[in-house]
Amino acid sequence: MNVLVTGGAGFIGSHLVDKLIEKGFGVIVVDNLSSGRVENLNKNALFYEQSVEDAEMMERIFFLHKPEYVFHLAAQASVAVSVKEPVKDAETNVIGSLTLLEKSVKYGVKKFIFSSTGGAIYGENVRTFPTPETEVPCPISPYGIAKYSVEMYLDFFAREYGLKYTSLRYANVYGPRQDPHGEAGVVAIFSERMLKGEEVYIFGDGEYVRDYVYVDDVVRANLLAMEKGDNDVFNIGTGRGTTVNQLFRMLKEITGYNKEPVYKPPRKGDVRKSILDWSKAKEKLGWEPTVALEEGLKLTVEYFRKTLD
Repeated sequence: MNVLVTGGAGFIGSHLVDKLIEKGFGVIVVDNLSSGRVENLNKNALFYEQSVEDAEMMERIFFLHKPEYVFHLAAQASVAVSVKEPVKDAETNVIGSLTLLEKSVKYGVKKFIFSSTGGAIYGENVRTFPTPETEVPCPISPYGIAKYSVEMYLDFFAREYGLKYTSLRYANVYGPRQDPHGEAGVVAIFSERMLKGEEVYIFGDGEYVRDYVYVDDVVRANLLAMEKGDNDVFNIGTGRGTTVNQLFRMLKEITGYNKEPVYKPPRKGDVRKSILDWSKAKEKLGWEPTVALEEGLKLTVEYFRKTLD
């Protein structure tokens, strides 16, 4: 059985590709390598270095391989970039997604599994923490707006064309292979800079609260969504909030870093607090987080330690 993974050379996507191949699926990867890396790619995957925005190439790929499942992880993933360049963000995150949805309908895809965001979709005026899916999304960044738009398009394609989908709203995903050079991925950024003995920058006062979920747990949610949770939306998080200052101190202890952080002005578009209620995912997908933050941070630091050796 063929499956398509967009963003399959990226952080989360490459871990998902590894697991799908381990389970015996034929995996086609589409990634333009804007943030993905060739060294992340599983050698048993068929790789196309292409953008999901290229409708002609997507047509060819769907025609040639007729994937039964589509895992859509390719994205412009930086909130900060989306604030500066909302058109660029929408071209990738909205138009690219629509292109894939149209091809999925045309070629009879069984299910479309979408990587959404729980961190950016609910916005600032959240009433409940941890936040359930019943909270009405009110995103404050173009990135969050784009992800919510695609969720609404998914609902339309399900009603209009019968395309099954599951949308997974991730908390802050971290783990091995995360890019430490972009603007997203604070765990990766902190880990690498600490191991190098470089300055570590914290935007704002460091009291921004996030829900950190380990990449292996996120991959498991994607696999469960192949058979469960049709035409529904699920938070994928831990229900535990951690401030950036707390995260800094935890990583400082793990790495043996001996400096204090350097505080910079806050970034536009960042929500103050995000913690996700994952009880619906447990009930309907049979999913729950299994990797505690302390354990996941140690595994992540160990990965970066090896890459720097």
